[in-house]
Amino acid sequence: MTADDSFGRLDDDDYPAYTMGRAAEMLGTAPAFLRALGEAKLITPLRSEGGHRRYSRYQLRIAARARELVDQGTPIEAACRIVILEDQLEEAQRINAEHLRTVGPPNPPTAA
Repeated sequence: MTADDSFGRLDDDDYPAYTMGRAAEMLGTAPAFLRALGEAKLITPLRSEGGHRRYSRYQLRIAARARELVDQGTPIEAACRIVILEDQLEEAQRINAEHLRTVGPPNPPTAA
């Protein structure tokens, strides 16, 4: 691995760079919260060779959104479902926008 390869990972949102302790600290929560998100299947951390959980920046953004909802009183299972649906909607909107850029807007029906 070269230094360029290592530095390239700094820009990778999916690179599992954060330990559970560091991730919990960054989110201002306990490690148990991150474990609960894993049990609810919202995020699945990668495991180091030693079996320790490692989180990516993308996963931390997802966890932060779930924490916002839980802090507002939403049960964790419901918060996870909401975050999943928000993520799916965002992806569908991105795909739709990309399709419209390549194909163009649909032709409006003509009045007869």
